[in-house]
Formats: sequence, structure tokens, C-alpha cells
Amino acid sequence: MKVLLINGSPRKDSNTELALKEMVAVFEKEGIETEIMNIGGKDIRGCIACGKCRQLGKCVFDDIVVEAGKKLAEADGLVVGSPVYYASANGTVVSFMDRLFYSNSSDLRMKVGAAIAVARRGGQTTTFDQLNKYFTISGMPVASGQYWNGLHGAAPGEGAEDCEGMQQMRTLAANMAFLMKSIALGKDKFGLPEKEAPQRMNFIR
Repeated sequence: MKVLLINGSPRKDSNTELALKEMVAVFEKEGIETEIMNIGGKDIRGCIACGKCRQLGKCVFDDIVVEAGKKLAEADGLVVGSPVYYASANGTVVSFMDRLFYSNSSDLRMKVGAAIAVARRGGQTTTFDQLNKYFTISGMPVASGQYWNGLHGAAPGEGAEDCEGMQQMRTLAANMAFLMKSIALGKDKFGLPEKEAPQRMNFIR
């Protein structure tokens, strides 16, 4: 099994990276392969709604988003970590997630998703809610921990002093590992749920 972890912080040795690595340690104990993709310092443009992905099966902009899409197709779970900027995920993470989820042609159903938000003080819950919406629109079960998944810290490494936040990361990883393994057993026995053809309804015609 494999989990893809997205680090949305542009800072070196950030508290977002610290949180993700705390999860990685648990995943490794559970025998789950991991990979962290650092996107925070990348130049990632937003979606332009060109619709080319419907023809190509991938985004028209050939950058790290396309690379991540290939990795996500092979993964069993996805963790997205973002620092909080103005009570939301930072712009790079939002552009990345918009394009990753809109352009991805692979079936994401039953891949487990988890979001974590890292802040000096506030805005974690709004960021957490924002990131979880990407999972729920794609049929991805959302892993939960023991609280809303967040870590507090400003200076590099300061998050390690947030003992409750670090425990949240470990609990989240353990729960996510259990959920992925349970889903794998269910898929082997029952397969994926039958998927209906999508029905689109605009409110104004």
C-alpha cells in the first residue's frame, strides 16, 4: 500500500513538513510506503477552465500537477498539508488541488483522503474544511483523527512543542492506515460500489 503526501509549505523545514513526517513514521510502522511531494515553492498556475483535460486525460499544463496525478492513480491514500494563509490554504495548494482533482482521469473512489492545517494561531478549521471538499466530491472516504487535524507553530520546528497536535498526526495516520487496509479487504471481497452514469442539472437553463 502507498500514501502520497503533499507538502504545501514553501518554507524549508516547515511545521507542515514536521506534521507530515510524524505521520510518515506511523505509516512506515504499518508497512505502508510513503512519498512526500513538496509543492509549496513551485510555480503552479490555477485552472483556466479550458476543458482540454477531458480530451487529454490530464491537465494541459505539463507540470508537477500532472506528475502528482500519475502518483495518485497508484496510491491508496492522499494526505494534503497546508499552512494557513488568511484563514485558508495557501494559493499554491489551492491551484494545485483545483487542477489535480478537476483534470485527473483516474478513479479516485475509495482512495482515503486526509487534510492537515498548520497555523501560528487561527484559521485551521476553515482550511481543514476547505481541503476536505476535494475528497468528498471524488468519492474518497475521509480519514479522521481525534480532533480537527491541525498543528500550531510559527518558527521552523516550533510545531514539535504542540504535543496535542503531534499526537493528532499520529492518531490520524494510524486511523488512515486502518481504513485503507479495511477498504482493501472490502474491495477484494465485494468490489467497488456500482457507479451510476452522472446526471448534470443546471439551476438556470
